[in-house]
Parts: sequence; C-alpha cells; structure tokens
Amino acid sequence: MKRFKKVLCVCPSSGSQVRAVEQALSLARSNQAILTIVDVIPQGILSAGGLPGAPSVDELKSRIMASRHRELRQAVEQAGGDDDIQIEVFFGTLFLEVIRAVLRNRHDLVIKAAENPGWTQRLFGSDDMHLLRKCPCPVWMVRPGERPEYATILAAVDLDLPEPDRPVDTHSENQSLNAQIIDLGVAMSLSGFAQLHIVHAWDAPEIEFASMWTNQPETAEVRLLDAERSRHKAAMTRLTDQLRERIGPDSYDFISPSIHLPKGDARTVVPEQAKMIKADLVIMGTVGRTGIQGLIIGNTAEAILDQLSCSVIAVKPQGFTSPVG
Repeated sequence: MKRFKKVLCVCPSSGSQVRAVEQALSLARSNQAILTIVDVIPQGILSAGGLPGAPSVDELKSRIMASRHRELRQAVEQAGGDDDIQIEVFFGTLFLEVIRAVLRNRHDLVIKAAENPGWTQRLFGSDDMHLLRKCPCPVWMVRPGERPEYATILAAVDLDLPEPDRPVDTHSENQSLNAQIIDLGVAMSLSGFAQLHIVHAWDAPEIEFASMWTNQPETAEVRLLDAERSRHKAAMTRLTDQLRERIGPDSYDFISPSIHLPKGDARTVVPEQAKMIKADLVIMGTVGRTGIQGLIIGNTAEAILDQLSCSVIAVKPQGFTSPVG
C-alpha cells in the first residue's frame, strides 16, 4: 500500500541529522517516494555581512549555504543515501520556511527529529509545536536516538456515534480524519512489518447522575456502561469494516490490527495504552471537532503529546488550511 509520494526531511544543524535521514530514507524507499532534505538557517546569522573585514551579505549567504549543503550531503551519505536525494537550504524561520516548502512543492509528509531528548516535556512555542499546529500535511516527530524500524504502532481515533434514529455521517470531518490516521497506520505497518493497534478512548460521564433519577443507581450504572460500551464497540466495528473494504480482506488479515477500547479520558488512557503496548510510534489527529473526545492541539492532543515518550505522527483533517502563507 503506497501512501507517500513526496517526503520532506527537516535536518537543522543542531539536531540528530543522520538518524532523521535514516528514517526518511527507509520510508521513502518503501513508498518509492521523492525525498528532499532541508535546513533553514536563521536570518540573524547574516548580520555580520558587510562589516569591516567581513564578506558582503550575499557572499556570506552563499558561503553558508554551500557549507551547509555539503554537511547535509555528508549526512545523506552516512545514512546510506544516493545522489538522487534532493537537498535545499533556506534562510528564515524554520517552521515558516518548512511549511512554505510543503505548500510550494506539495509534500505529503514532513519528518523531523524532535528538538531535544525530552521533547515531550514542553513543545509549546517551539518550531516543533508550530509545525504540529500549522503544517497542512502529516508531521512525523522522530524521538532522538530511535531506530529506523518500528515494531509497534498505535493509531488513536475519535469515533463518531450515531444519534437516535439517524445514521452515521460517513463523510464527516471526523470520519475523514479517522480514515487518514488508520491508512497511515496501515502504510507504516506494511512498510516496517509492525503490529498495528487501533485505540479509541470512551467514557460515560452521565452515570454519575444515575442516583438522581433512579432508586437503583448501581443497576442503572451497569446498564448505562454496557450500553455505552456497546455503542462504541459498534462504531469501532464500522471503522474496521470500512478499512477492510478500502485495503481488501487479504491485506487486512495480514495486518490483523489489535483493537482497544479503554474506558476513560483520552488525555489519560491513550498515553497509558501507548506505554502498555510499548508503542514505538503514535499516530493521532491534531485538529478536530470540539468536545470531550476531540483531539485538538491546545487541549487533548497537547495533553497526550506531553505524556508520550515515543515518536509521533500528527495528522490534520482534509481541507485544513495552514495560517502560513
């Protein structure tokens, strides 16, 4: 199942360059995708240009670009890459130039080594978080030091439940986002022969009020929990049936995804599930509908990211428009 066509690997000089390139090379080769390696030099580094005894701004810029290009080519060679890997160097703000490159060249995945070994402690305000929030294509944040191959992948989804007497909207933004997350999980699973786990967290906060309308609150709570669990299980069955139809029964049986329906707040149970199955990679949505189950940067998704100790692929819904122009 070929998913990616144009992959952009971000290799800042301060990051783990060879490891990120190895990840990008492995994925690009398995998808027969075009790979571009990019770095962005801060504009302020040119402030010395034109000073007495210093080269002109244009000359300094040319020297820096040539030097950085050689360094990136060396990183590609160390990672086992060929001369056909494209290399680009820009000046400016990293996340802005990366997003502009994505918009300009229609890359369908960005890979970047996270900014520091403890990247999940705080991403807010960093280039990483700006990319997660604003990049229109999926962003793969690679944990420093990880191996190129993954054994266990967790795909976190937020299921739509039908309203009484109304069918599920199979074309909703949330359904579309789920399909993207699952398809990415399938592609990554097939390319690396990894085990795919599909996780949906659910809850039934209304049971806390059962004692207000019944004389048998314990019985009512059990019935409510069973009914709510059944609704979410049915929604997950619809999701996996749709996946089977998209990729075919043979591919589905080969992947044989493990299904998890843990009860509780997604902000707590998704990181717990990732730790329990020893996930190497978590794929999740970063912009979605509001509400307790929504995975939204600034709310649930940031809370989940803050607790993960593995690599992450962040996915936007179709039709997402980046604020970067």
